[in-house]
Amino acid sequence: MHRWNRIRYLALFLAAASAATAALAQPAVTLTHVHGLSYSADGRQLMLPSHHGLAVYENGKWSKALGPQHDYMGFSATGKRLYSSGHPAPGSGMVNPFGLIRSKDGGRSWDKLGLEGETDFHLLATGWNTNSIYVWNPAPSTRMKRSGLHYTLNDGLAWRHAAAAGLDGEPHALAAHPDDVATVAVATSTGVYLSRDSGGRFAAIAAGSEGLAAFFDLDGKHLWYGAFNGRARLARIPIPGGLPVQMELPALERDAVAYIAQNPRARGEYAIATFGRSVYLSRDGARTWKQIAERGEAK
Repeated sequence: MHRWNRIRYLALFLAAASAATAALAQPAVTLTHVHGLSYSADGRQLMLPSHHGLAVYENGKWSKALGPQHDYMGFSATGKRLYSSGHPAPGSGMVNPFGLIRSKDGGRSWDKLGLEGETDFHLLATGWNTNSIYVWNPAPSTRMKRSGLHYTLNDGLAWRHAAAAGLDGEPHALAAHPDDVATVAVATSTGVYLSRDSGGRFAAIAAGSEGLAAFFDLDGKHLWYGAFNGRARLARIPIPGGLPVQMELPALERDAVAYIAQNPRARGEYAIATFGRSVYLSRDGARTWKQIAERGEAK
């Protein structure tokens, strides 16, 4: 064999061996916490923010996303951007807490949008096709003089307080309509509530159970919600009004639905994440479910 060919084949062999070694050395993905659930805009990745960066499920496999391993809170996606709050990774040099941050490249890098060092938004929701961002503000800050529900239409440059008349109970989750910036839902300890005027007034659309999760279907015509009344429930209700339809759930023992997401490119595909850090995937409109993580351990 020609000397150059031998060198070239040796280089290719060493590169392949190095890649295989790196793959073997890749740490197993563990969901220390689950602080959100969103699909990427192309529908290829299911993203779960945890205590140490973003976990990604793609092509039947789990991996850690490229980018800083921050503790993301209130993580939410739109058709163009990712938004989050939370706490910086050690050594990142970023101020704790984040306030509001935005990524234009799938989480590889993040822009600061204000309130850094002041606020950690645990409840945050974005409109998939709009520029609306709703948050539950835990305490007064330089841009929000009151606690409670607020929203912005310009990436946090200006925030508006929502009166939230008619809203009752402790808030557990927010959902922003994919197309209508004025429509927002809140799941609370007393049920699920809907507003059509940017949070000015709310009406109960599901009562009798503790509301735990909320998500607007990307068709804009239905609201999904997770609830608990002795056992976990998942329901879908038509908007603006109608009776809820109870959806099938996998067996959840001492657990309940915390987050709901829908694939924007294959809208019959849904994912749910539970408070117990289990994750399930359905490709038939939530009729059957496949478990892809169990109690924080990827499958």
